[in-house]
Amino acid sequence: METTILIIDDNVVLARAFARVLTSAGYRVHTWHSAEDGLRQAKVQRPDAIILDLQMPFVNGVGFLYRLRADGTLRDTPVMVVTGTALNEQRVAELAELGAVVRLKPLGVEELLTETRALIAAACATSSPVTHAESPSAPASPHLRH
Repeated sequence: METTILIIDDNVVLARAFARVLTSAGYRVHTWHSAEDGLRQAKVQRPDAIILDLQMPFVNGVGFLYRLRADGTLRDTPVMVVTGTALNEQRVAELAELGAVVRLKPLGVEELLTETRALIAAACATSSPVTHAESPSAPASPHLRH
């Protein structure tokens, strides 16, 4: 069974570039350019992982995460937020509460592949389907890397 990755980013060029890299590595990849479309498709496709931009029009990445985590069938989907935006402590803590792994742009090919593999491996290794938002012992901050 192929691992399905959903990429949600309003930057069409970047989303396509990420998709090409991940497709060539053997993943099934779907791209959407708005949080609303991405959430609709996540409900249909049930991806194994989601790569998400934060800065999008209308509903941003944080809004998407709140909606994803509120959906009983999608709440445990691993999410990697990839952003070029500087994040304050409050935003970092909020993303941690929502169970997202945060990576800063630019993200090179090898780093994208490594981080995607780690995201999926961590999800597979999780013995309990509890999200960070539900876990009383969740870490105070996500794994933020440059």
